This record gives sequence, structure tokens and C-alpha cells, in this order.
Amino acid sequence: MERITVGFLGCGNIGCGVYKLLETYGEEIFRNEGVAFDVKKILVRSLGKKRSWNIPAHLLTDHPDEVLDDPEIAVVMEFMGGEEPASSYMIRALEGGKTVVTANKMALASNWNAIVSAAREHGAGLYYEASVCGAIPVIRAINDSLQANRITSVMGIINGTTNYILSRMSQEGAAYEDVLADAQKLGLAEPDPTADVEGYDAAYKLSILSTLAFHRHVPVECIYREGITGITPLDVQCGKEFGLTLKLLGVAKEEDGKIQARVHPTFVRSSHPLAGVSDAFNAVYVNGHACGEMMFYGRGAGDMPTASALVSDLIKAAHTKRHPLPAVNDVPCEIAEDWSCVHFVRMKAKDEPGVLALVSGQFAQYGVSISSMVQKGDRDADGYVQVIFLTHEASERAVRSALAALPAEKVCIGSIIRVEGE
Repeated sequence: MERITVGFLGCGNIGCGVYKLLETYGEEIFRNEGVAFDVKKILVRSLGKKRSWNIPAHLLTDHPDEVLDDPEIAVVMEFMGGEEPASSYMIRALEGGKTVVTANKMALASNWNAIVSAAREHGAGLYYEASVCGAIPVIRAINDSLQANRITSVMGIINGTTNYILSRMSQEGAAYEDVLADAQKLGLAEPDPTADVEGYDAAYKLSILSTLAFHRHVPVECIYREGITGITPLDVQCGKEFGLTLKLLGVAKEEDGKIQARVHPTFVRSSHPLAGVSDAFNAVYVNGHACGEMMFYGRGAGDMPTASALVSDLIKAAHTKRHPLPAVNDVPCEIAEDWSCVHFVRMKAKDEPGVLALVSGQFAQYGVSISSMVQKGDRDADGYVQVIFLTHEASERAVRSALAALPAEKVCIGSIIRVEGE
């Protein structure tokens, strides 16, 4: 029988979920996997805080040294969240030769080189399946199952909060602010939802996914990011009339040696597999040159789904004699500053002769071809009408330049939303 001594950094809902799994499912893990885990110390901010699972008081400490410097602790599991002090503690544990298991996408994405280097230099294990999409084993698949593939694109719904909001807006025609308030009441959105609705959470996850998929480090600060706060029910409804479903997607592609990495509201065809992913579920759509297209789907957040992925990593680490490191080479990553796709453009245009010809002529001047155009409703009190365009595939830079050149007294731009999965 093999016994592994474990220390926790943090013990919020996820940490309690891991402890619960180890306590209630530990005997079955031993029968199935031949390894047992003993939690020796748990670093917490407050020793007296009431927790969602009964944690024995003698395990708790508010001194990080009792976890990081204990020679008996072989594996450190990090549940603190945030960049610091989590990053520094993980690096310190790795430098001490301890395996680290984490779900912390912010710390990992923001300090990728430092954390991975510490693991490499000290021969320590680094496991982070739960950092992207909770219980969905997409990192395991990219690292362990798809090595014979040159992955050309990764596209995913990797934030459950925004998917819940956009799903409700689509299903009910509800306003963003109303659905956000409901999500906060249900605990699906934080009191300060910025990390989710402005795309920061998805950008951290996309940095990790794209780095692994393309074997080059894609820094999180190089990812184009745009949130959903400007999305209106009209955008969602007009998209549906074009056969499109709106999602906040992380999109990463490798083309001509450059990597596109972007997070933004995105329309996909309603027949696309990602269009059917509703509520707080996540999904990642991967395209490899040998395997073709595949999608990983499931619960991307929540205490127990995340705890499931963390314990899975813990078991894998226990069985591994030589810990693998991310297959990321030292070739510099060149980020594409422009990309091409179909664009959905909603604008208000003066209802007078020649305005639509002006718009289409301006598009043509920048090499943007219009695929479809519809007018929504009657003219308003100021003499404007809502007009929606779908372009053919066109450069982002060209579309932006064409719209910027339109006279403000004739045209007011409402939304520019990319369309993927054509």
C-alpha cells in the first residue's frame, strides 16, 4: 500500500470539496488505484471560519511554512485563487521538490514561465487539469491523447457565467442587466462580475489551452479580449434571424506561423455543436490535422466538478515516477494582430437616399464584401433606422477601418460581432 502525504493551500469551497472526496471516496480510490492520501496540514486565512465540510481543527494552520517546509508533505494542492500569494507559494513548493496540483488559472497563466521553470529545474510535478473547464479532461486530452496531431484551432465556451447569461438572453429575450442580477442571486456570478463578463477569466484559460495546443507560450497579455457587457437583446434576436447563436468564445488558431488568440462575443451557426451548449456548461472544440474535429463538453465550474479534476490529478501524480512537463518549446510566439472572419454589424443609418450606397461603397473601398443586409423596424424620431449587415469573410482591420471612415452624422455603429465556425 502506498501512502502519500498531502498539504493544502487554502480551504474554501473547492478545498472542502477535495477533502470531502478524499474522506468519503478514499477507500474506493485505494481499491481502484492502490494509493491512499493523508492530508497533514491545511493553510487557511481564518482558523475559526465555518466551512462547507467538517475539517478537523488540528489540520488547520495560518502559517504557510507548516505546509511548504514540511519534508513529509510530498504533494501541495493549491486552492487559494488569485495571482498572489498563490504563485509564490507554488513556486516555493516546486523549488522544494514537492508536486503541485492546482486549479488556479490566473496564477498559472500570469506566471507560466516562472512556475514551469521551477518544476523543470527541481524535477517536481505540476498538474493543472482543473485550471480549465473544471471536470472536462481537455488538458489531459491535448497532452496525453492528441500528441500525434498538429492542432490547428481551439475554440471554446470556457466561462460558465457568461454562457448562462447569453443562454437566458437568447431563450427569453431578457436584458443583460436582468440576467446578470439573477446569476448573482444564484451564485453563478460574483458580486463583482468583472472577471467573467469582461472576459478575463476566459483569457487566462485560453492562454493555457493555446500554449499547450500550439506548443508555444501564448502570454495572457497578448490575448485580444472583449466582454459581453455591450450585448443587447436586439443583437441576440437579429443573430437568431440569421441562423446564428451568440456565445462568449475563446478562439485560438495557428495560421502561417502566427497564432490568433482572442476572447470576445461570437456568433456561431445554430447548427454548430457549440450552439447547443447552454446554461453554465462549458465546451471546447478542437481541430487536429489527423483526428479532425472533436468537442469536449461538461461542467466547467462548481466545487465538486473542480474537486473531481483535482483529485484525478492527485492520483495521476501519485502513479508518476517521472513527472511530465508541458510540451512547450522555446520558439518565440508571434501573435497575429489581424484575422479574418465573417462579421455581424448592427448600425443606425439615416433613412435617406444614398446612405446604404455610402455604407456599401465604403465597405467595398476596404475590400469588405456584404453577404446579407436587413432593415429592422421603422425609422425613429431622429430619422434613423436599424440596419444589420453580415459580411463575407473579411479582415478585422479592414472592417474596423471601413466603419471608422463612415460619417458620424449619417451612421451610428451599434455592434460588431465576429462569426466563427463557418
